[in-house]
Amino acid sequence: MTPRASRRLRPEVRALVDRPRADVLVIGAGINGVAIARDLALNGVDVVLVDRGDVAAETSAASSRMVHGGVRYLENGEFRLVRESVEERNRLLANAPHHVKPLPTTIPIRNIFGGVANAPLRFLLGRQPRRQRPRGALLIKTGLWLYDAYSNAGRAADGTSVPRHRFVGRARTFEELPDLHPATRFTATYFDAMVSRPERYAWDLASDAARTGGLRLATYVEAVGHEGEAVTLRDELTGHEWGVLADVVVNASGPFTDLTNGALGERTAYMGGTKGSHIVVDNAELLAACRGREIFFENADGRIVLVYPMHGRVIVGTTDIPADASDPVVCTEEEVDYFLELAAHVFPGIPVTRDQIVFRYAGIRPLPAADATEPGRISRDYRVEPGTLPGTALPVLSVVGGKWTTHRALGEQVGDRVLALLGLDRFVATDALTVGASRGLPRPDDQDVWVRARLPGVGQARGRELLARYGTDAIGVAGAEVATKATARRLRTLPAYSVGELSHVARTERVVRLADVALRRTTLAFEGLLTEESVEELADVVGDALHWSRRRRRDEVELLVNRLREAHGVDLRRRHSVPR
Repeated sequence: MTPRASRRLRPEVRALVDRPRADVLVIGAGINGVAIARDLALNGVDVVLVDRGDVAAETSAASSRMVHGGVRYLENGEFRLVRESVEERNRLLANAPHHVKPLPTTIPIRNIFGGVANAPLRFLLGRQPRRQRPRGALLIKTGLWLYDAYSNAGRAADGTSVPRHRFVGRARTFEELPDLHPATRFTATYFDAMVSRPERYAWDLASDAARTGGLRLATYVEAVGHEGEAVTLRDELTGHEWGVLADVVVNASGPFTDLTNGALGERTAYMGGTKGSHIVVDNAELLAACRGREIFFENADGRIVLVYPMHGRVIVGTTDIPADASDPVVCTEEEVDYFLELAAHVFPGIPVTRDQIVFRYAGIRPLPAADATEPGRISRDYRVEPGTLPGTALPVLSVVGGKWTTHRALGEQVGDRVLALLGLDRFVATDALTVGASRGLPRPDDQDVWVRARLPGVGQARGRELLARYGTDAIGVAGAEVATKATARRLRTLPAYSVGELSHVARTERVVRLADVALRRTTLAFEGLLTEESVEELADVVGDALHWSRRRRRDEVELLVNRLREAHGVDLRRRHSVPR
């Protein structure tokens, strides 16, 4: 490589080119890949983590944003998965309180005995009956009683768990949720949890690993082949290719696991994912009707509907449709029709229309290949498939399956497998380890005192806003914001954000594309706050921080605008800018 070509490489890519050797190469920086890399780096392993896109840019960014034990899995007989999931949910509530919060979830119920005859068929035979009825009060009460038992037994090390479920009749139901469908006879409310900024949480995990000095992370770098025992990597920005040698390769590319193995020369058929889509709605009446709860509703066809508030908007989802990971995945117009119809079925008096949709997204669940005729019956559990790089003895571990909630446990189990292959012992456990920006997080009652002491110069209201966004990392953000009059300036089109804040994010959080900021480091796209003008202004702020040329800024704007239109149903030409 010529000196001129070397100068074009990003520092993180140049670091891999200059030292193309590691103990472990992890391919895929989704939630599971990041969790594996963190577990290994914390235990003294030299890890390289690469992804063809950004951190948590694909499946991990397209979830329902729930951290849950999987009450539905009980009916499928997946008791091990439920036990582990509620334990991990409780650990996340304890270890990542900045990101993970309790979520009251209410199930509207219209009959007493529905599903009682069908449940044994689902449990024993693994199939749905020909004629389905929504689950009734008796079956739901039984399931939640068992779910509570798992939750109580799976308390975190500090005792963290969630309250027991509550079952109320019609009168109390409509006192609490007056906009529900009038046919509702009971409601059952239980607690799970939600992750409000899943992409930032994944970045927190990666930051934890990087702080050990044991992780080298390079995004927009794809594994495209191998020569002998060296895996060939390609920088997506420059096209530069080089080989990396590792003692173990972990394929954690989620629904793309078979495609990654194919690129490495090994044909596998481990995966059989399904597409899950969601819409995000700006509807004040619907937001108020939720009363801060998730509404978890079973449609007559057996599909599940989720309606719940997030960042002042309402998420409506989800679908479960067989999908091919080699094809683009988008939320279709038919799915939108389905969501609007079901929202009306839950809250019939509240109009929800297409023009209220500010964002839509879809992803492929990394499910194992299965013969199940119904996607909902496919296991959400995970396993590790051992193999070797073709023509060599180099171990390759392929991660199959896994869900957002169990990422830490999966990372630990894969970590144990890798440590055994390397002949190393574990000396750090992650089950009680606080995650990133949750370290030192003040309790709600102590936040004002914390802001005054730790975020001088930004003001109390602004300090609380930064604390909510960045946790204790708000200290660095606030420092960047108040550094000068220029950095303290708010963006004209996005007045909730400052120049210093976004510049700090761009410089310190491995931002490569403008979309990294708009879609993942912030909730700008999710909340529907982007316009043509705001994208241009955002490109200038990020471009100044990263020294982009005018041409690079134009290219990044075009990429982001196209991405929003094609993948998220957002046409910025139809949006008007925020007034001055």
